[in-house]
Amino acid sequence: MEKVHETILEIDLNALTHNFQYLKSRTNTQTKILAVVKAFAYGSDASEIAKHLETLNVDYFAVAYTNEGVALRDAGIVTPILVLHPQSVNFKTLIDRCLEPSLYSAFVLNEFIKVAEEKKQTNYPVHIKFNTGLNRLGFDSTEIPKISSILKNTKSIHVKSIFSHLAASEDFNEKVFTENQIKLFKTISQSFAKTMGYQPMLHLCNTSGILNYPDAHFDMVRSGIGLYGFGNSDIEDEHFTPIATLKSIISQIHRIKKGDSVGYNRAFIATKQTKTATIPIGHADGIGRQYGNGKGFVTINNIQAPIIGNVCMDMIMVDITNIACQEGDEVIIFGTNPTANVFAETAKSISYEIITSISQRVKRVFLK
Repeated sequence: MEKVHETILEIDLNALTHNFQYLKSRTNTQTKILAVVKAFAYGSDASEIAKHLETLNVDYFAVAYTNEGVALRDAGIVTPILVLHPQSVNFKTLIDRCLEPSLYSAFVLNEFIKVAEEKKQTNYPVHIKFNTGLNRLGFDSTEIPKISSILKNTKSIHVKSIFSHLAASEDFNEKVFTENQIKLFKTISQSFAKTMGYQPMLHLCNTSGILNYPDAHFDMVRSGIGLYGFGNSDIEDEHFTPIATLKSIISQIHRIKKGDSVGYNRAFIATKQTKTATIPIGHADGIGRQYGNGKGFVTINNIQAPIIGNVCMDMIMVDITNIACQEGDEVIIFGTNPTANVFAETAKSISYEIITSISQRVKRVFLK
């Protein structure tokens, strides 16, 4: 890789291939793989990630909102796309772009049928979501008769799958809760199939579910964070490779005298002669203010440099007193070492938050 001259997010598609293949190795050959590419593919680039996953024969994609699915279609993605949280105002667009909605309440079910009938659809593929304990979205199990009655009164849609979401599949302290979710989902699927007279595809497991509950893989599994290099445990993290490395450079070096301050509100006061480096990345790029004042750090020439003072909109300052470096040198915020997990933990956060926070103004560079 050439020397970095600006702040970039370097995305390694070989690492993506590795993560995909590892996840696939944890399922049987009949189990389909759904790749979750919402939130710009967890802060990377949804179109490029989806294009690469299509070359690996991924079976499905999922996004949160309709406009994310539209962007993938505009990029040429032809694989089926599940929209996890569609809004009724976008149903016409959703149908026009051949996107498949998750229908999770009587309101969205009836509204989608209304639009599907207006657009003269027949057997349009939909996915019915059930709530098994996350208590976020989904029909209750007691609503199966009502759902079935609505579905049997229209030919405009056809249930391609029923699914739910595990609440704590990464936490073995909650194993009993997770097992009860799985048991309830099996009961729901049996009841739904009996009532409707056919068996839709079933999917329940997220990344941690794939790894920890192989008996619950059903017809398809869904992976988000795993594809991007995180296994939600120290043991599983060893099998994954983070695909994104956030890099920058040293813009300027300052020598700060004892008693001098650094940054806004004079948040850092030097207690001794200190050497600092200014780096062109800030909270507008996704490095929140919580990482300032010694909580976060960057890596320069394999040595940690703590962030001092308040994180600015476009810049951070770090202490390089004990680091041999110069202006123009490369800076690693996170990547494979340290990982986004390690970086996020300095501010009591998680990898999901930091990787999805990286601003779209940060240039994406792909390693193929």
